[in-house]
Amino acid sequence: MSNPSRFFSRRDVLQAGLLAGVSASLPEVSVAAQSNAVIMRPIPSTGEKIPVMGIGTNRFGVADYDEVKAVLKRMHEIGGRVIDTAAFYGRSEEVIGKALGELSLRDKMFISTKFNAAGVSFFSPPPGVKPANAPPAGGPSPDPVAGIESFERSLERLQMKRVDLLFAHFIGSVEPLMPLMLDLKKQGRVRYIGITSIQRAQYPYVLEYMRKYPIDFLQIDYSLGDRSAEQEVLPLAMERKIATMLAVPFGGGRNSLFDKIGSRQLPKWASEFGATTWGEFFLKYAISHPAVTCAIPGATKLKHLEENQRAGMGVLPDASMRKRIEEFWDKG
Repeated sequence: MSNPSRFFSRRDVLQAGLLAGVSASLPEVSVAAQSNAVIMRPIPSTGEKIPVMGIGTNRFGVADYDEVKAVLKRMHEIGGRVIDTAAFYGRSEEVIGKALGELSLRDKMFISTKFNAAGVSFFSPPPGVKPANAPPAGGPSPDPVAGIESFERSLERLQMKRVDLLFAHFIGSVEPLMPLMLDLKKQGRVRYIGITSIQRAQYPYVLEYMRKYPIDFLQIDYSLGDRSAEQEVLPLAMERKIATMLAVPFGGGRNSLFDKIGSRQLPKWASEFGATTWGEFFLKYAISHPAVTCAIPGATKLKHLEENQRAGMGVLPDASMRKRIEEFWDKG
């Protein structure tokens, strides 16, 4: 959910809390396990079910168009629906709109996008909060188009009259944009609204806004390598009945899980929950948390899309298996 070049290089380089309630919280798993079907999760605010595995698109704007189109086509064929993008992701919205139109899939997918407030970028603090440090050199600049103009531009790019889910992109956008988001939802131009953050230092503000505003979704960072959201954020999402969309489920930047595999072999017992690759191992762990509604790993290649979608099918780790996975990973 930030600079397209910053977080999602993933397998081009290397291919390969509340835990006691996991089993009881995921009734769909036992059904899916019998047929290897797509696992569906309910959006708490409405009960509408969506596939647990979606796709992140922050590199769609710089990828080969035909490959991106093939990815979206295949995603639909195997039961995927959730597409997450953002005004900040360069040409990604435009590419998605064009591809879905050519594939006649625009009304068959669950489309999520994000917009930012004027002058706000990844490193911007909430309004009235003085930055602790200057943004890193070379960091992303704010989108010059913001607010309602950004939203209208997103609809034009996506070739849609409304979107399923609209996020306030970056924590500094939440308060300035919340009145507009609530109004857009009231008008029926968006079905769900939410907030985003993938910075642990921002969690206190995330918690505040989760309590303060009637949001439907939270997009947050959570992975096997960074489980800090388990402490307060994910429990509060369950308490407040807020759907959770996982960003960077493979870790981000210097914390890529694939970079940390080293010489380790995938444990044989991973087959007990259907994982045959490291990618499936990481994703099945992340989405098995009872607070998680869906995850949005990036993919611009068919092989990555199919591997990611497989992780959202069949069986997931139960509470005891999650603990085993954590112990295995933490031993290094």
